[in-house]
Amino acid sequence: MEKRTAEKRIVKTENANAVEIRNLILTAVLLAAGAVLKFFAGSVINIGGMKPNFIIAMYCLAILLIRPNLLRAAIVGVLAGAVCQFFPGTPYINFISEIAGALVMALLIRIPMQRNISSVVSTFLATLVSGSLYTVSLFAFTGAAIETLAAYVPIVLCTALINCVIVGMLYVPTRAALKA
Repeated sequence: MEKRTAEKRIVKTENANAVEIRNLILTAVLLAAGAVLKFFAGSVINIGGMKPNFIIAMYCLAILLIRPNLLRAAIVGVLAGAVCQFFPGTPYINFISEIAGALVMALLIRIPMQRNISSVVSTFLATLVSGSLYTVSLFAFTGAAIETLAAYVPIVLCTALINCVIVGMLYVPTRAALKA
């Protein structure tokens, strides 16, 4: 009788560091794309003074794709706030609003829902929180008139609608491309 020895079976797994680097690169690319879109398309798309905030849409998409914990979602929010500092507006307020928006997004994607619906609903609500907090912070820190606060309500709602459409259109193909 011949004695056979079993060969060692190796299960190939993805290195945790490689996953972290991949997630970081994906987030950076999406935030950069959001910044470029905000700069160029935001200059062209101007409906009643409302310019879409593609940076919010892109960090919502990044959070949907990488599904970070709350700390990492807050870091995505900080990065998004930092990117917003390159654009005209009230400095530093974006840090507050984007961190809150990213945290809301990270919490909402944990609610059991069909993923395609979750992407749209979560993006809408995260944009609503981010935009509302930005508006309230603008009012609080600059002493803007109450009329200014009221004028931002339709802008925030329109931005939330646009962002949920953008993310809804990009989520499924992006997720499929990243799995390939």
